[in-house]
This record gives sequence, structure tokens and C-alpha cells, in this order.
Amino acid sequence: MEGETLVCLKDIVPSAQTNINTKFIVLEKARTIERQNKTCLALVADETAAVHFQLWGDECDAFEAGDIVRLTNGIFSYSRNNLVLRAGKRGTIEKIGEFTMAYVETPNMSEIRWVPDPNNSRKYVQETVISTHSRIFPPSN
Repeated sequence: MEGETLVCLKDIVPSAQTNINTKFIVLEKARTIERQNKTCLALVADETAAVHFQLWGDECDAFEAGDIVRLTNGIFSYSRNNLVLRAGKRGTIEKIGEFTMAYVETPNMSEIRWVPDPNNSRKYVQETVISTHSRIFPPSN
């Protein structure tokens, strides 16, 4: 992936496009939910922001807290009314290291209310911050 431009988590916006290339550290994983497809939610972060990341199927067991992950062609969109970053059908995620990455836990990009841009209906803009931190993964202090 030489020469690819990585997006900071603070710069991601909701979109139907699958083109987010970024890297982050997994901070925490929620329990796995077994429905038609196995899924679990993780709290991930980089040095600019945090976000909820949706893991599917074998990804739920492949990644743990402390893993540094590269996402290629990811998507930031709604899944069951929650705004999550995910690999989607065309994206890939791979572990590229562990434990040695600076990060912040706020702002959490999944805890921001987004609305259509009045000047461009194909884009979204931040309306309000729902919570400064993750309500699914509360601060541990």
C-alpha cells in the first residue's frame, strides 16, 4: 500500500462510497452478536478521533484490543441506526502491528449527529455532538 493516502478518523464523513483508507488501534470490543451473520462492535481510534467499527463474521475473532489495523476501501455509514466504520463488501482490514500507536478517545465520530449538507445533498455535515465520548463504550475513569 505504498503511496496511499490515509485519512484521519476526525476527517471521515458518512457516505455511501467505499473509499476510506485509514489505520487505527482497537481499544475495546463488545460482545459478539449471533444473528444471520456474526457481528461485533469495536471502539477504535487514531491520534485525531475515535469511532465505532463493525466487525463481521471471522473478523470478530481475528482482532483484539491493542491490535493496530489498516482499513482499505472502508465505508462510514449507518448500520441498524448506528453510524459505524466498516470494511463493507469491497473493503479489507489487516492487522499491521500492536500496542504502539498514539490515540485519543474524543471526539467519537459515531456520536455526532450528521445531516445532509444544504448546499450538496450528496454530502453530510456535522449538526450536533450527541456525546463527547462513546455511550456504548463509556470512559473507564
